[in-house]
Amino acid sequence: MTGQRSNALGQPIGLELADCTPRPVPPRTPMTGRSCTVEPLADTHADALYDAFRDDTEDRIWTYLPNGPYHDRAAFRDWVSEARTRNDPLMHAIVVDGQAVGHASYLRITPASATIEIGFINLSPRLQRTVAATEFQYLMMARAFDELGYRRYEWKCDALNAPSRRAAARLGFTYEGTFRQATHYKGRNRDTAWYSILDTEWPKLKTRFENWLSPDNFDARGTQIRSLQSA
Repeated sequence: MTGQRSNALGQPIGLELADCTPRPVPPRTPMTGRSCTVEPLADTHADALYDAFRDDTEDRIWTYLPNGPYHDRAAFRDWVSEARTRNDPLMHAIVVDGQAVGHASYLRITPASATIEIGFINLSPRLQRTVAATEFQYLMMARAFDELGYRRYEWKCDALNAPSRRAAARLGFTYEGTFRQATHYKGRNRDTAWYSILDTEWPKLKTRFENWLSPDNFDARGTQIRSLQSA
């Protein structure tokens, strides 16, 4: 991109783009890191996911999702069987030590404008507050920016979902505003908070993630030495 421009009438017309070609859709292939693998959701993930999600006996992880909670294994298997066939959202399982312990998706995939969103995130108690809970985010960002060349990476959540909003800020997303009465689900209103990362911001964030994920950032007990924000 070059600097801001004006047309012959003196009107500002914004940045010129060197590449306006549509971006590829995300492939259905695994993304592998040190602590986890992010792989396309499959029927074989259903039982492990169900067991991991049931560790949350209060069903807190389902409050801000449009589906669930599931208290029946067969019903959850049916949901996985349907969800895995979609192209958008494109669901992925987060696998640690061979077991699926959470899921996330690419959605609102818009190759023509080079924008993509991460969402449908559900982390079981086994995944929360682990290195893998951060590394899977890095892997999905790296695919979107480095592999596929997207310009904008979005995060949207219920404006009342304080943990999601804290996570977005920690991961380096910029808050852009709240869409009031954007939708409704589970019989209640949802105002939606919008966040984004731009391709121009990614190189600095990528370095921060890689510094944080480095083995030398963790002591013998696995406790972080530097926070993600300071890495």
